[in-house]
Amino acid sequence: MSPRYSSQRERWRHIIFGTDTPAGRYFDLLLIVAIITSVLAVMLDSVQSIHQHFGPWLYGVEWFFTILFTLEYLVRLWVSDRPVRYARSFFGVVDLLSVVPTYISLLVPGANYLLTIRALRVLRIFRIMKLAALMSEANQLGNALIRTRRKIGIFMFSVLVVIIIFGSLIYVVEGPNNGFTSIPRSIYWAIVTVTTVGYGDISPQTPIGQAVASLAMITGYAIIAVPTGIVTAEISAAHIARRYERECPNCHRHDHDPDARFCKQCGTGLPKPGGGEP
Repeated sequence: MSPRYSSQRERWRHIIFGTDTPAGRYFDLLLIVAIITSVLAVMLDSVQSIHQHFGPWLYGVEWFFTILFTLEYLVRLWVSDRPVRYARSFFGVVDLLSVVPTYISLLVPGANYLLTIRALRVLRIFRIMKLAALMSEANQLGNALIRTRRKIGIFMFSVLVVIIIFGSLIYVVEGPNNGFTSIPRSIYWAIVTVTTVGYGDISPQTPIGQAVASLAMITGYAIIAVPTGIVTAEISAAHIARRYERECPNCHRHDHDPDARFCKQCGTGLPKPGGGEP
């Protein structure tokens, strides 16, 4: 590889992946403007009156941005030190998915409307505006959801059982004459009722059925707070753990008791919670 080729690749890598230079910031800002413009074009094209008057023009705009973003994705792969790692990262997957629908629309009409996924690329604004702390908070929320997945899974299974019971009960009480033609359709009603959505396409007509519906709605309100409480407790526990997670300045051990004053491994004095001196 020639030095000139290597220097050009390095220069483009700093522009595309970096925000510490004016060229890098301008590149990301122009990219975000292009993303927003392309998403607006797709949204406007879905409006029938606009599509009738400007359909061909919007179709051309869509293909212009698709080709532009395709070239950008290929250049990102070229300048990246680890192309596979970038391709498998969150932004790498989003960058690829932001161009695929247009090509799929050649075989499946209407797939191009999925291009609104490009809006996810606007998250790069966090890097430009140095809002890394917000990304850190988002990571904390994501980690809390991952750690509570079993509890939430058990909770969702319990809710499913309750919904099946309500659906079966309303089917027996109301029957096909009142619109509850089968247990699956009755379960659909139970889901709509327990989640307090209430479409109103089918509803109980008998006093007993209305009593069951009332109980289902009250149950729905009662269970809304459960997953929120589970995740909130996990976030609070993680926050407390980080607050008391102190590193020994000598052996660099972390897992100390909240009230510990000395390292359990080497006996060195620990810093106070919050980063104070030992």
